[in-house]
Order: sequence, then structure tokens, then C-alpha cells
Amino acid sequence: MANVDLARVGKNLLKSADTGESVELESLWKDQPVVLFFLRRFGCQVCRWMATEVSKLEEDLRANGVALVGVAPEETGLKEFKEGGYFKGSIYIDEQKKSYKDLGFKRYTAITVVPAALGKKVRDAASKATVAGISGNFSGDLLQSGGMLIVAKGGEKVLVHFIQDSPGDHLPLEDISKALGISTTVEAGQQPVCNDDVCTR
Repeated sequence: MANVDLARVGKNLLKSADTGESVELESLWKDQPVVLFFLRRFGCQVCRWMATEVSKLEEDLRANGVALVGVAPEETGLKEFKEGGYFKGSIYIDEQKKSYKDLGFKRYTAITVVPAALGKKVRDAASKATVAGISGNFSGDLLQSGGMLIVAKGGEKVLVHFIQDSPGDHLPLEDISKALGISTTVEAGQQPVCNDDVCTR
């Protein structure tokens, strides 16, 4: 886990998907612990499945005073994502992708994205998404990867800094609840497997 400079990252501006107002990232952890789920794309099938998975924790997180926030690098696909009901937390857009860069979430190139998208983790995640009835599309930035940042109340410390190694990587639900010291009763779903026509989704 690389060191995160919360003071610096916290100054990055995000735009609320609901109100359109700009807020500093650190405002999200000022009064409560926060689970920040950084999506690759709203249209990504695997991202949508991961969003539904982490949303299973929303009730337990809220009961324990923890905020669940989704961050995306662009607005493309936001409407469809919201209408699909994939995520139960609040959603923000990092239009400059500055937080993504500061947190070390890698960007693929046109050459490296294909093998990454065809990897086993992505195929596994996509097949679970398909079984769950979650589809995807190719709209938006296909090259950005994501991850997760869990920060204690007041920015006291970073509890988890998770960087996707492949687009199919995600943090197990029990790791999230354990990092926060809360107990949950949710069960992880079967991670989707992707085949050649959906892996890059």
C-alpha cells in the first residue's frame, strides 16, 4: 500500500452527480469515515457489478456512520448507471482525474488495455455480471483503472488504499468491513467471468 498524502489528495475537486456543485475530496471524510469506490467507467460491466457488490454494505456502513461514495473519471454513462440502480451511495465525478493520478490508479495504453481486459480476473468478473443480469457498453474512457480508498473520520488515517492491478480486481467485502472494524451479514456475490466480447466492457 503506497503512502497517500491525504492533505494533498483532499484538496482535489469533485463534482456532485446530484447537485453539480464542486466539493473538495476531504469534505467527504471531514465528519465521518468514508469508503471511496473509484470506478473505471459508468458503462463498464464489471464496474457495475462491483458497484452492486459494495452497495450490499451500504446499510451496515450507514448504521455505523460510514459514508459510501462512488467516484468516476467522467460523466459519460452516468444517467444509465443511475437508472440501473447499481450503486447505493452518493456519486461524484473527478473531471480532472487528479485523484486517480494522485492515488496511483494506472492508465492503460491502447496496447496494454487489450491483454488486461482479456485477463482471467476480468473474464471471471464479467461472467458473474452476466449471471446477475448486468450488461455494459464501450462508451467513455476505456483506459482508466480504479480502486478504493477508505479514510478514517477527519482524515486521521488511510484505512485502505487499494489499486486495481487488472480491471477485474476488487476488494472483498469482508476486507472493507474489517478495515472499518464493523460487522456485516452480507454475502459476496459470484464474481462475473468475462468472455472475449465483454472483457473490455
